[in-house]
Amino acid sequence: MLDDGRVHALVGPNGAGKTTLFNLLTGFLQPTSGEIRLFGEDATRLRPDRIARRGVARSFQITSLFEQLTVLEHVLLALQSGTGVGLRFWSGEGALHRFEPRARELLEEVGLAHLAGRLASSLPYGQKRALEIALALALEPTLLLLDEPTAGMSLEDVRRTIDLVQRVRADRTVLLVEHNMGVVAELAERVIVMQAGRIIADGTYETVRHDPAVVTAYLGQVE
Repeated sequence: MLDDGRVHALVGPNGAGKTTLFNLLTGFLQPTSGEIRLFGEDATRLRPDRIARRGVARSFQITSLFEQLTVLEHVLLALQSGTGVGLRFWSGEGALHRFEPRARELLEEVGLAHLAGRLASSLPYGQKRALEIALALALEPTLLLLDEPTAGMSLEDVRRTIDLVQRVRADRTVLLVEHNMGVVAELAERVIVMQAGRIIADGTYETVRHDPAVVTAYLGQVE
């Protein structure tokens, strides 16, 4: 059970089940037993698109997607997909024009407004991750899932990403998978620790970092 309006960090060693949990929450995997409840309703057998329309969005890496589209065009397509109406081939670019004001707002929110006309494939790594978050925000999520948002980043980009998550968290619940304990300590109000598919600790960062089971399973390996 996640707390509304708070930032949660999901941590644990490789193979703990973090990505599997994200895949279950977003409908990309089906559970072999039990049920998944989102916002008080059963979502166990829902397709990913149905779960997204219920208010769950997940950031995905875009490094190999739509390499010839601009930053703005990526967000326009994400906004279009959020309507649940397919883009007809004969509609042309005009079908997306009505989404442009909101798309530019989202790019402003993630600090990419000045790069709207640039090819997404040409962005530095940190800015690509910011664009991923913009694409997730285009779905107007109540629950935002961020999968290792600072992985592979320079210290400067990590700082920018922390600031970005702080900005976009308003009126949303955030669940992030993160291996950088400094990021977890700064962002997360609640830390959930997994090992071998089970939750072994749940609490504030200061609480879980001193839990003997956590020190043995995870934090002790990186500190």
